[in-house]
Amino acid sequence: MSTTPSTPYVANKPKDIPSPEALRARIPGWGADLDPKDRPSYPREVYDPAGTGAHWDYPEEQQSGREGRERSIEHGQLTPVFGTSAPLHGVSGRIRRYAYRYSEGRAAHWLILIGADRVDAWGAHLRSLVSLRPDNPVTETGVLAEGRLHGIASRLGKRRADVNHQWLDPVIVGGPWVVATAGAVLAARVVRRRARR
Repeated sequence: MSTTPSTPYVANKPKDIPSPEALRARIPGWGADLDPKDRPSYPREVYDPAGTGAHWDYPEEQQSGREGRERSIEHGQLTPVFGTSAPLHGVSGRIRRYAYRYSEGRAAHWLILIGADRVDAWGAHLRSLVSLRPDNPVTETGVLAEGRLHGIASRLGKRRADVNHQWLDPVIVGGPWVVATAGAVLAARVVRRRARR
């Protein structure tokens, strides 16, 4: 039995590496992008600063609104250009700011950002209820398209990865709505009972 690891990422590379011709003969389509002219992105891969119209390496003026912006701890300063279309707000904004105390290489950073997204989504759902125009989970989750546009048939027999968790999707998407509805019904019952007393 061989003790050589099967991974290609070893310190001593094997000496019997197949030639490009052998790989092309064995694997259909191998090396299709070896010639730079065959790559759709080839013109953009050419380093030509004069062709882009850029006249500086770093902008002379700083973008306004830098105060209080979130910045990755991997960077010494905020990037020269940053988005301002969706400023942080409310509880989700505070959670997102907290995530930037951790390195982007740590799971904590990304898990906290995902949690902030969930808090923001629930805040939007609550705002829609207060505005008396609640979200419509039937039309907005695309559940009607499953029946109308052959959703289940498009998954079966196609070796798609999402079939593995298909049974869980209704629980994740519909479960919170069922719990929220049940909570509203229970709250209404409590209010009605107290009003009768």
